[in-house]
Amino acid sequence: MPINRKCIIRLSRYKNALERLKALGFVKVFSDNLADASGATPSQVRKDFSIFGITGNRRGGYIVDELVTQLREILGKNKIQKVVLVGAGHIGTALLRYKGFETGGIKIIAAFDIDPSKNNNKTDIPVLPMEQLSEFVKSEQVKIGILAIPDVAAQQVSEIMLSAGIRGILNFAPIQLRGSEGSVISTINLEVELENLIYFVNASGKIVDKK
Repeated sequence: MPINRKCIIRLSRYKNALERLKALGFVKVFSDNLADASGATPSQVRKDFSIFGITGNRRGGYIVDELVTQLREILGKNKIQKVVLVGAGHIGTALLRYKGFETGGIKIIAAFDIDPSKNNNKTDIPVLPMEQLSEFVKSEQVKIGILAIPDVAAQQVSEIMLSAGIRGILNFAPIQLRGSEGSVISTINLEVELENLIYFVNASGKIVDKK
């Protein structure tokens, strides 16, 4: 059965909800608990779990520690995931400074930029010349990359990343990229997201005004 993106997003929400419930002292949970904590329905929780062979007990529920371990393994959080970042501009620098990645098992191990003035291999996360990207990715066996550069160069650079061995790209450039077979590209367009948010806020305001 093919796994869709929304299912994986829900699994991540279940994991986060479980970690919060564990911090509150929960040892066992039921699908109802997870549904309330993650914004899903109990039947959706059970359906998502069944896809991956995760079973509970109607009376006993799920053991929190066991379920967290299973979800972390499915999501690739059972080991450190090495990531490279391309583009040390405003967005890239903000991502490099974000401390929350490592707590989630994600480690940006290097950044790359075409601007020599931004190159610095003395920092905790070195910013290296773009010419070193392919060799670095291959030597470190990195499979995941973040792309935070202007749209005019994004397609070309994404192709370089993929040819070096990157299989998944989180793209912050405001453009839809063409990937190669077997690659996964996820685009985050902040302007589009804000436009959607503005529309729905304005639309809900109009509904309230009419009442």
